[in-house]
Formats: sequence, structure tokens, C-alpha cells
Amino acid sequence: MRLNQIRDNEGARKRRIRVGRGEGSGKGKTAGRGVKGQKSRSGVSVLGFEGGQMPIFRRTPKRGFNNNFAKHFEIVNLGKLQDAVDAGKFGNLKIIDYKALASAGLTRGNKDGVRVLGNGDVKTALTLEVNGASKSALEAIERVGGKVVLPQPTKTELLSQEKSEKRRLKRQNIKSNEEKKQPISSSDNGDSAEVDKKPNQNE
Repeated sequence: MRLNQIRDNEGARKRRIRVGRGEGSGKGKTAGRGVKGQKSRSGVSVLGFEGGQMPIFRRTPKRGFNNNFAKHFEIVNLGKLQDAVDAGKFGNLKIIDYKALASAGLTRGNKDGVRVLGNGDVKTALTLEVNGASKSALEAIERVGGKVVLPQPTKTELLSQEKSEKRRLKRQNIKSNEEKKQPISSSDNGDSAEVDKKPNQNE
């Protein structure tokens, strides 16, 4: 076997049909599009069109909310971290960050960051520089003398936090104002009327 003798298996690569190249090819003249009509023209998109009836993408109900700006994190559990340490995949690194986790094969590096969860046990004091960690994972890492370093919030995140805090305070003020404006009950009105009448009777 030589390099110039290497070939694909029979049928692995199929040649595309060249349309509009004469009647002898079987796909000449109308090039497989039929005669006249909208779909025989160029520059036409009828995807999702069902002849005028309500199309399927409009008939199906839409529920929930998809946040286009949501961040998706890769998950690393404590047990996997300890296995990587035992296998010597981190070497002599003092700080284990996103790149170190990817080089150790614990993450793929195709998401917005890493979040550590508390499934499994960790015995080695590790300093992790990740985007987030669960409460149980933080406690387990700090229990053995380790540390989790979280990134500083960006300007956009700070603005978002500030806006959410303002909205929370606004809702709280509206609720307190509504409670203050609650009408006086009928029993209270009767008692006050009786109290007002008594001085007049004494006079």
C-alpha cells in the first residue's frame, strides 16, 4: 500500500447532481424544479409556509422564557478533582484555574466558566479559581485548608445588581404604602361613632 494508492471505500463519496446541463443528463431545462410556479423561481423562501393555513410554529403553544444572556457553566465535582490530584494531572500548580482543569481533561472549555459542586470527597488543600461553587463544595474545600477564589464582578454585572436592588426597594415601598392605605374596618367605625356620641349624651 502506497500513499498514491489510498482510496475511499466504494460509495463513500457521491458526486452531486449537476442540474441544468442539457436534456441528456435527465436534469436539464427546468433542472428538477418543475414547470412554472413560485418554487421554480429564484430568490424564493417558503419555509414554514403551509398554503395559507396557520403554520405549525404558530399553532404550537409557547411557554416559559429563554434568557439569551444566561451563562452556562461546566460542572466539576469534588470527587473528580481529587481523582485528578491523585493521578498527578495538576503537577505542582498552586492555583487551579479554568485552563488547568481543561488540560487535566475535567472540562472541555466550550462554556462560560466552571462551577464546582460538592459530590464526592476532597482530601487535598486546593486553591481553585473558578466562576462559582456550591455551599457544600465551599465548606468541604475550606475544611481541608483549601480556598475558592471567585472572579470580581464586571461593570455590567454590578449595574445589573444595582438595578435589581432598586427594583426590590421600589416593590417594598409600594407594598408598605398599600398596607398604610388599607381601609378602616366596619367594627372600628362603629366603635369610633359610639365614642363620639358619649360626650354629647353627657352634655
